[in-house]
Amino acid sequence: MVVSPAPPVLDLDGVSVVRGSTTLLDRVSWTVREGERWVVLGPNGAGKTTLLQLAAAQLHPTSGTAHVLGEQLGLVDVFELRPRIGLSSAALAERLPRQERVRDVVLTASYAVVGRWREAYDAVDEARADELLAALGVAHLAARLFGTLSEGERKRVQIARALMADPELMLLDEPAGGLDLGGREDLVRRLGALAADPAAPAMVLVTHHVEEVPPGTTHALLLRSGRVLAAGPVGEVLTAQALGACFGLPLVLDRADGRWAARAAVAPR
Repeated sequence: MVVSPAPPVLDLDGVSVVRGSTTLLDRVSWTVREGERWVVLGPNGAGKTTLLQLAAAQLHPTSGTAHVLGEQLGLVDVFELRPRIGLSSAALAERLPRQERVRDVVLTASYAVVGRWREAYDAVDEARADELLAALGVAHLAARLFGTLSEGERKRVQIARALMADPELMLLDEPAGGLDLGGREDLVRRLGALAADPAAPAMVLVTHHVEEVPPGTTHALLLRSGRVLAAGPVGEVLTAQALGACFGLPLVLDRADGRWAARAAVAPR
């Protein structure tokens, strides 16, 4: 029996993003399907955040075609599309009101707005927000002001917010960035549990570090200077040779218990 592939939730075909004389993405072709958990790796300036902004319908390609959740960017009302996408990013975090209660930071994702105003939420909405905060280990912070949280607490609240509207696509831009070792390991463990949940949406996680790749990741994309160097099943793409080419130095890559670790190779004397 031939098993048909899952339908794509993200499909980029020859996409470029150009700003002035700078090419941020260069003819990128990439498909993410339902049930897949992707990691996007690359050095600073590789175009990772631009790629995620495109996937989040936050910007349009300069050339090529981009389909998100079956809709072509440029031919769809992005304000109707964005609530179907869960997004956690530093740019979004800057827009979240510091005087907002944590529970409200999560609740307002139901309307794809930042800052509670006159929207009405019922008991089911509040129960879901509390459930997500508990799943991310921050239920005890529900009544706190968002601006009083630590960096690690804010990261987890943002992920709860991204899941609030039951998205079809989940995008995480450096979710472990700025965390200490304990905070990183706790977050990676929780993201691994999310990746293992068959009911969870397709996921794309952007990072600089293989140590932040959660267990359960199924696919990887390596990006350098706006171009895709490799993309496919994680076990085939995450090799010392491919990762070294991506970051521009020889690397030693280790894997144990579903986690990776990389270090520079010691040159022979």
